[in-house]
Amino acid sequence: MTQQSATSSKSRQPRRLRVGKVLGFGAVLLAVAAAAFFSVPVWLPKLPGGEATLIKYERKLRRLHWDFGLPMPGEPDLANYSERLRSAGVTEGAPVLIRIFKSEFELELWMQRDGVFRHFATYPICRWSGDLGPKLQEGDRQAPEGFYTVDSSALNPNSRWYRSFNLGYPNAFDRAHGRTGSLIMVHGGCGSIGCFAMTDAQMKEIWTLVTAALSGGQKRFQVQVYPFRMTDERMNGHAQSPALDFWKNLKAGNDLFESSMLPPKVNVCAGKYQFGLGEKGSADVSTIDDTCVGENAKS
Repeated sequence: MTQQSATSSKSRQPRRLRVGKVLGFGAVLLAVAAAAFFSVPVWLPKLPGGEATLIKYERKLRRLHWDFGLPMPGEPDLANYSERLRSAGVTEGAPVLIRIFKSEFELELWMQRDGVFRHFATYPICRWSGDLGPKLQEGDRQAPEGFYTVDSSALNPNSRWYRSFNLGYPNAFDRAHGRTGSLIMVHGGCGSIGCFAMTDAQMKEIWTLVTAALSGGQKRFQVQVYPFRMTDERMNGHAQSPALDFWKNLKAGNDLFESSMLPPKVNVCAGKYQFGLGEKGSADVSTIDDTCVGENAKS
């Protein structure tokens, strides 16, 4: 090897070393960024204002899935519908109940088995609009929270949003607080100005189950809409919210359902929801009326 080539080889070695270090550092940064991106739901809510930011993030992420024709994150195996029914020990036509959790973007469908309600599926919501908290007035683009009942008159098989059913907002509680609005739906199409929008594929399955239940003898089913999963930890995290008293009222109904697996009886008394234990084996829920019962009954 000539002196010139030896010198050239030595000069290339530090350059290669520098390039290797740069590439290695870039790979580490990329890995850290990827880890931060995919763990957003874990760390973002812990920051000030993080939950509201996470909701905006989820809306954009789910819209991307919709635009590219991808299933929503955590979507059930819709193609394996019959097997999922068999595994859950339920049949099409059994009475149903729906729970919605806004912050988690989840719609749960429960079905009656052995006289109580069992969880059948959790469908990731494609889109809902507004913030955590109740809907207050027409045009505020806010998705509501509360307890609602749906009968066959609320079904719309020809909705421009594929298929839909009306929640029945405002109910007796909403009206008692002067809240206004109309046509708040659960529907397909992934677009919302106050509704809860699913993908069309998910809505097809939900529609099949709720229409079969109503055709099979259930006069109406209950829909429970919550701001988030009503754990003590989540409630404590919102201790300063102006909606806290309202959410404590909703939590009473949530806790009664989770302890009994029965749709609670719901009335409105003195501007608050009043809950009673549901009946085992009963397929129906009553409409929500502003009639106090029990010790709080009107004289």
